[in-house]
Amino acid sequence: MIEGQGSIALVIVAATAMGILAKKTGQPTVIAYIVTGLLLGPVGLNMASQTALTKLLSELGLVFLLFLIGLEIDIEEVKQVLKPTLLIGMAQMALTTATGFFLALALGFTHMESLLIGAAVMFSSTALVVKLLADRDENSTLPGRLDIGILLVQDVVVILMLALISVGSASLTQIAVRLVEVFALIAVIGLVSFFSSRYVLPRILRQISDNESAFFTHGVAWAFLFITAANYFKLSMEIGAFIAGVGFAQLPYSRELQERVRPLTDLFMAIFFINFGLNIVPGQLSTYFTEALIFSALIMVAKFVIIFLLVDRFKFTPETSFVASMNMTQISEFGLILGSLAVSENLISGEITGFLSLLAIITMGTSSYLIRFRGELRKASEKILQRFESEEKKDIEIKSLEDHALVLGYDTVSKNCLDVLEEYFDQVVIVDRNQDSIDELANSDHEYLYGDFNHGEMRKAAGLDKADFILSVIPDISVNKEILEHTNHEPTLFLKADSMDGAGELYEMGAHYVITRNVLTGEKMGQYLRLYLEDEEVFKEEVIDDLNTIKYGGREKWQK
Repeated sequence: MIEGQGSIALVIVAATAMGILAKKTGQPTVIAYIVTGLLLGPVGLNMASQTALTKLLSELGLVFLLFLIGLEIDIEEVKQVLKPTLLIGMAQMALTTATGFFLALALGFTHMESLLIGAAVMFSSTALVVKLLADRDENSTLPGRLDIGILLVQDVVVILMLALISVGSASLTQIAVRLVEVFALIAVIGLVSFFSSRYVLPRILRQISDNESAFFTHGVAWAFLFITAANYFKLSMEIGAFIAGVGFAQLPYSRELQERVRPLTDLFMAIFFINFGLNIVPGQLSTYFTEALIFSALIMVAKFVIIFLLVDRFKFTPETSFVASMNMTQISEFGLILGSLAVSENLISGEITGFLSLLAIITMGTSSYLIRFRGELRKASEKILQRFESEEKKDIEIKSLEDHALVLGYDTVSKNCLDVLEEYFDQVVIVDRNQDSIDELANSDHEYLYGDFNHGEMRKAAGLDKADFILSVIPDISVNKEILEHTNHEPTLFLKADSMDGAGELYEMGAHYVITRNVLTGEKMGQYLRLYLEDEEVFKEEVIDDLNTIKYGGREKWQK
C-alpha cells in the first residue's frame, strides 16, 4: 500500500485518468470517482486508503459545494418556491422514513435497525444531485430549485438528528433544549451573515475588487469565517458555508466568486467521491448483499413516487414533478454518517453501515444514469404523465434571460445606447468589472452583473447563448472574437475594435457592425443603433462611408 503524499498523488492521478475516460465514453464523472476509490481501496487493489488528508479534502469538498450553492441563491427568487420546498421536504422525509422502516422489517432487520435504516434513507445526496444539476446547467430551473430547496431542508434535519443522537438517552427536556439551541444558533449566524454582507462586506470588496488574488482570498476567508463559527457552536460546517454563500450572493460580486471557487470545488468533490470508495471494507459489502439489492430497487421506486406525488400535490406540471423526483432517488452520504454515529453509540451493529454503504453505491450509480437518460425516460412515460395533466396545474414562472439585449462594458458609447435598447427589448443586462461603473449602476434602474466576461460562469449568467442583441464596447478583440465563436443562434452583434485590421477580422467572423476608435461618438452610436433597429437597410446606406474606411469586411459585405 502506498502511504503519505504518494497516496494522495496516486488518488488524484487515477481520478484524472478515470474522469477523462468517463468524459470520452459519456459516463457520469461521479461514478468514475467512486469506482476509482473502490479500485484503489480495500475492495480492489488495496493500494490506497482513507487518510487524514483525503478525509479533510473530502470534507472541504462538501463544504465548498454548499458555499457554491449559497452563492447561486437570490433570496427574492427563493421566496417563490420556499413554501412548497419546506412542505414537500418535510412530508417526503416522513413518508420515506416510514417506507424504509417497513421495507427493512420485511427483510428481517430488527426494529431499532429498521428505524435507523429508515432515517438514513430519507435523505438524497446533496453532493451528487447538485453536481449533476451543475453539469447539466439546471441549478436555476424550477425542478432544480425545488430539489436544492428540499436538499437544504434535509441538511437542516441531518444536523438536528446528529444532535439528538449525540444527546443519547437524555430526557425530553434536554433534547428540546438542544433543538432550540440549534435553531437559535442557525438564526444568529444567518443574521450576522445578512447584516455583514449588507453593511461591511461591500466596503471591503470595493477596495480590492480589481485585485483578482485579493478578491478570491477575501471570498474564501468570508466562507471560512462562518464555517469556523458553525463548527465552534457544534453545528454542521456545511450549514455555515451555505449561510456564508447566501450572504455573499446578495452582492453583485457573487458571479465572479463562483467562477473562481468552482474549480477548487470540483477538485475537492472528486476527492470526496473517491474517499467514499476508499472507505468501503469488503466484508461490509457481503453480509447483506442480496438484501441491499432488493432494498435499493424498492426504495428508489418509492422515493420517486413519493416526491412525484408531493410535487404534483402543489399543482406543478407533470413535467416538473417528473424531473424533480427523478433527480432525488438516491441515498445520501449523510445517511452513512448517521449510521456510523449510531454504531458508535451502540444503537446498531457495524454490519448495518456496510448495508447502508452498499445502498449508497447502488443508488448513486443507478441515479446518475437515470438523470442522464431522464429525457428518454420522460418520453417513455408520456402516457402515464398525461393522466396527471389538468388546467389548474401551472409552474411558477422562473425569471430567466432570453431574447434580451446584452451590453458588455459601461462607457459613454454604451450609456447612449441603453435608452434605445430598453425601448426595443424587455430585458437589458450590462456586464462590467470596473468598480466605478458598478457603483454608478448600483444607483440606477439597470440590471447589471459584475465580472470578467472571459469567464464561462459570467457568460452563462449573462445569457450569452440566448441574447437577441449584443453590444460590446470592450476593445479587447480576443473577447469579441470569443463572443462570435460562442453565439450559434445568430444574434445581432455590434462589437468594438481598436484597429482597422481588428474590425476587418470581426466583420469576417460575422459581426453586423464594428465600432472603431474615433469613428463614432456616444451620441452618434445611439442614433445608429436606433436606425438599425428601425430599418436595417437604411442603416447600411447611412454608415457605408464609415464602413469603407475599414480595410477588410466593408464595401463587399454591406453592398451585397
